[in-house]
This record gives sequence, structure tokens and C-alpha cells, in this order.
Amino acid sequence: MIPDRAVEVEIEHDAWLAALPQATSMVIRSAAATLATVDRATAGIVILLTSDAEVADLNQRFRGKPGPTNVLSFPAADQVGGHLGDIALAYGVCAREAGEQGKTLAHHLQHLVAHGVLHLLGYDHETDAEAHEMEGLERKILAGLGIADPYAAEQGDHG
Repeated sequence: MIPDRAVEVEIEHDAWLAALPQATSMVIRSAAATLATVDRATAGIVILLTSDAEVADLNQRFRGKPGPTNVLSFPAADQVGGHLGDIALAYGVCAREAGEQGKTLAHHLQHLVAHGVLHLLGYDHETDAEAHEMEGLERKILAGLGIADPYAAEQGDHG
């Protein structure tokens, strides 16, 4: 596992702590497990837990897309000092998705952190083959954290 200081968590929206007082440690644990799974134990990441409005602003400014999304990943251009990049998560979107999917917010947050870190590491899900690889890594990481397969309910949809 990586040292806690390699993953910096910034909480800008109090709803995260109101819903998950242990959010910081959960985020660090998920990011560390992801980095360890892909043998990048020394990489640094900043993870922002924020509001839908802030993520909507970032989504518009950097992706040209309106509205909030659950997680955004911003890979570092040149990985100075081992910094992989930054991740931002929108509280309202994440909480709504967790409820709709019948998952706890804690487990959904840890899944989305792993997903975001994998994006920083260059993984994507644009093609079926990429999605299969990325989802396989997510399943492995989450199983190690004691979290059920987040794609189990969708198995029939993937063919």
C-alpha cells in the first residue's frame, strides 16, 4: 500500500462528511488499493469531494459538456514528482446513483475512486475490450476492499 500522504483528499462540500464521516480514509484506502493493484505504489493523487455545481463547472470548462457527472479524472501532463493527476467527485450525483443502484454511498464512492484512479493510469472504457479490462480491475480492487461486484446486476447487459 502507498503512504497516506501520497493521496491527498480535499473535501469542499460538507454533505460528504455529513453522509460519510469516514470519507477521507475510505477514499485513501480505495486509491491505495487501486495503485497497488497496478503496481504504481508511489504515485500521488489529489481527490476532491465536492458539489454537483463544482463538478458541472469543471465538466463544462474542461470537457465542454454541460451538467455534473459522478467522477472526473484529470491526468497530470508530465507527472512531475510522481503526481498522476486529480479526481473530482460530485456528491449529489454519487448519492443519487447509489440510491438508484441499491448500493451504499460508501461502496459507490470507493468504486468511483478506483474508476477515477484507473483513468489517471490510462485505462478507459471506450471499446468493449477496454471496458472488459477496466471492469475486471475494478472488480478485483473492490473485492479486496470487501465490496460486492458493482457490475453484477448489469451482467446480462454486457453480453
